[in-house]
Amino acid sequence: MAKQKIKEDVSTEERIKKAAGRLFTEKGYAAVKTRDIAEEAGINLALLNYYFRSKEKLFDIIMIENFHKFIEQMIPIMGNEDMSLDEILVQVTSRYIDMLKSNPDLPFFIMNEMRNDSSKLHSVRERMKDVRAVFLKRIEDKILKKKLSRAANGHMMMNFMGLIIFPFLAQPLLMRINDFNKKEFDELMEERKKLVPIWLKAVMTAK
Repeated sequence: MAKQKIKEDVSTEERIKKAAGRLFTEKGYAAVKTRDIAEEAGINLALLNYYFRSKEKLFDIIMIENFHKFIEQMIPIMGNEDMSLDEILVQVTSRYIDMLKSNPDLPFFIMNEMRNDSSKLHSVRERMKDVRAVFLKRIEDKILKKKLSRAANGHMMMNFMGLIIFPFLAQPLLMRINDFNKKEFDELMEERKKLVPIWLKAVMTAK
């Protein structure tokens, strides 16, 4: 009987997280109420509060879990010696954009937590260092044939992150200025899957 209870608990917790994830993606964090999450998960509000004390805590857990999954996907791709750097740039850019489309609030969450030096992201920061190290080593070995300075490393990662992440951070402003609807913005991001690797390679090899 105890085993059955544990199984039900795990199932309920996962159902809540999936429901919350869908709503955060569709509406954004601010627009989602705990009552909305409970209805989406098919449970009552008291049960949601039993598993997760607040919407903020639930959001934190979902964002960190999603980012961890993403990082764990990136490391094998970046370290794959059978793939050319061009292929790696295409794969990483495509997966990054897909991840941000599925988690539109993630960049704001990461920025706020990093700015506050939150302990929530300690494990994420450590894994991001691993990803950065693998990525930069491939660039040094395969394209530049030399070790980059710390300043050059910094510029490289700023260019990489800026080209991919900035459009999502500035999405409301960009959509207003350019009169894009959501469908048009998403189509633009799909185009960037092809363009960003070309731009990154050009920046990397510029003298």
